[in-house]
Amino acid sequence: MQRLLDALRNERSPVTLDVAALELAEIEFPGLDLEASFFRLDSLAEQIGSQVTSNASGLEFLKAANEVLFDVLQFRGNEQDYYDPRNSCLNSVLMRRMGIPITLSVVYIEIARRLGRPVYGVGLPGHFIIGYEDAESRYWVDPFHRGSILSFAECCALARQNASVDLRANPALLAPVNKRQILVRMLSNLKAIYLRGEAFEKARQVLDLLIAAMPEYAEEYRHRGVVHLRQLNHRAAEEDLETYLRLEPSAPEREQVEKQLLLIKRWRAGLN
Repeated sequence: MQRLLDALRNERSPVTLDVAALELAEIEFPGLDLEASFFRLDSLAEQIGSQVTSNASGLEFLKAANEVLFDVLQFRGNEQDYYDPRNSCLNSVLMRRMGIPITLSVVYIEIARRLGRPVYGVGLPGHFIIGYEDAESRYWVDPFHRGSILSFAECCALARQNASVDLRANPALLAPVNKRQILVRMLSNLKAIYLRGEAFEKARQVLDLLIAAMPEYAEEYRHRGVVHLRQLNHRAAEEDLETYLRLEPSAPEREQVEKQLLLIKRWRAGLN
């Protein structure tokens, strides 16, 4: 996962989003054939590109992309099983044509990149969408809901509905997010899914990557420390929990973490 690590550590990394997202998917799909997914993305871009001329307007491009992706190929949001980890893996989303907002947005972003179209991610609280902006126009699109083209008011309604956030008071939330921010959000989604499903080894791999991306962010050390405890890796758990307390000395969970550390020390003392 060296290319993924590079993209996480360096905001200016030349590693493309599709490469990094597919390496991320190797946590769920070890030994994944990345080339098959590149071929699917190339084919989708070719199919959409054949529907529009190079000087077509932004709206014409979006309508052509939506027709191919959502009407012809039936890409869709997986509302029935939202927390299936496959929804967070780009290879599976391309194969099953089903995902969550951020991975469906990555499909759209990567197709647009291949066609030279200015599409970017928008990290609305609770619901990821995409934006399209050129010299003549700007649009917001919701790939999870069949590529709905959104007004500012509809973006506000989404933020209010999904996260109780007033977008009108903070319109900066509609600003483009970079590749690294997208990858961190994808990892955070997978972390929550794996912890929820008690898939601790996969959760640890995700947390390793999040800590590599944000080594000063205390909360991930606490989460990884708890995972190490569940895996009976007491020395690693102790190191992570101590790092958490060092980075977050006034944390509200401090008392709980100190109790966990005391239990670890007693357990290790009993081995001697």
